[in-house]
Amino acid sequence: MNSPEYISLRVAQVIEETADARSLVFEVPAALAAQFKYKPGQFLTLRIPFEGSWLPRCYSLSSTPLLDEPLRVTVKRVKDGRASNWLCDVPKAGDAIEVMAPAGVFVPRSLDGDFLLFGGGSGVTPVLSILRSVLHAGQGRVLLIYANRDEASVIFRDELKALAAAHPRRLQVIHWLDSVQGIPAVEQLAELARPFRHAEAFICGPGPFMDAAVTALHGLDVPAAKVHVERFVSLPGEGEQGEAVVSEAAVAARLEVRLDGAEHALDCEPGETLLDAMRRAGVRAPHSCLVGACASCMCTVEQGEVELLRNEALDQQELNEGWTLACQAVATSAHVRVRFPD
Repeated sequence: MNSPEYISLRVAQVIEETADARSLVFEVPAALAAQFKYKPGQFLTLRIPFEGSWLPRCYSLSSTPLLDEPLRVTVKRVKDGRASNWLCDVPKAGDAIEVMAPAGVFVPRSLDGDFLLFGGGSGVTPVLSILRSVLHAGQGRVLLIYANRDEASVIFRDELKALAAAHPRRLQVIHWLDSVQGIPAVEQLAELARPFRHAEAFICGPGPFMDAAVTALHGLDVPAAKVHVERFVSLPGEGEQGEAVVSEAAVAARLEVRLDGAEHALDCEPGETLLDAMRRAGVRAPHSCLVGACASCMCTVEQGEVELLRNEALDQQELNEGWTLACQAVATSAHVRVRFPD
C-alpha cells in the first residue's frame, strides 16, 4: 500500500537554462495524456537512482497546461544534493525516468483577477507556470518579484523578458539580485508588493525568502486565505524512512470523504492513515510523497479528530484552519469527515 505508482517517461529534450540549472522535457504517450493532465503550479515526483536504491524528489512543472507544450520540470543543482546533481549531470534525450502523475495544491482556484508572485531561485518554476497561465487565460495584472544570487543565476531570464515585452500593461517583473542589493529585507519586499496587496499571492523559494515574503504580506494586512506558499523538503530515500509511532489515541472510525464533488463513506482501522483507508476502499484521493512532506493530500477536517504521524508540509496556521495530511492522519475519534479542495 505504501509504494507510489511510478510510470517510465522518456526524456525528449534537455535544456541548459543556466550554469547550474537545467530543464527536462518529457514525452507523454497519447495513452497517458489524461493521467498526466495537470494544473498550473503542480509538480512531478521523480524517482532517482542512487547507490543501489532510489530517491523520490518533487520538482515543479515550469510548463503550462493551457498551451500545446510537453511536460517540463526545471532542476537547480544543490551543493551535495544527491538527486539534483544526478539530474543536472546524467539524463540525456532518449533516457527514461520514473515519474508519478502530477500532484500538488499550489494552484490558483481561478485565473481571473490580479496576481502577486514571489519567486526565489528555482522557486520561480511553479510561479512561471502560474504566470503564463494567467496571461494566457485571465484578464488581470501580474507582478513577479524574482530574487536571485546574481544575474547569471536568473532562470528563464529571456522568457520573462519576452513575456514582459508582449504584455506591457499586464506583467511587471522586478528582479532582485543579492549581489547588487543584498538579501531582501521584509520591509523592502513589503514596499515592492504594496501596489498589489489586494491580489492573490503565491510564494516559492528558499525558506528564509518565503518567510520574509509571508511576513511582508502579513504587515500589509493581506488576508491569510490569499497567501499561498509552496514548501518542499528533501524526501527520504526509499528505505530511509523509519516507521512512525502510532498514538495510543488512534481508534477505528467511520470515515466520510468529500472528493471531486462526490461523497464516500468507509471504515478506517485503528492506526490506519486516512489515505490508506481510502486507497483500500478504491477512493482515488490525491497523493504523492506518502511521508507528509509535499502537501498533495491536503484536506480539511470538517468533523471529528485526527492526529498526524509526521508533518513537514503544514504550518501552524494551516493546522489551526483545520487542514491535515491524509497520508499521515490517523483517526482519534469514532467519526471523521474530511473534504479535499475542489
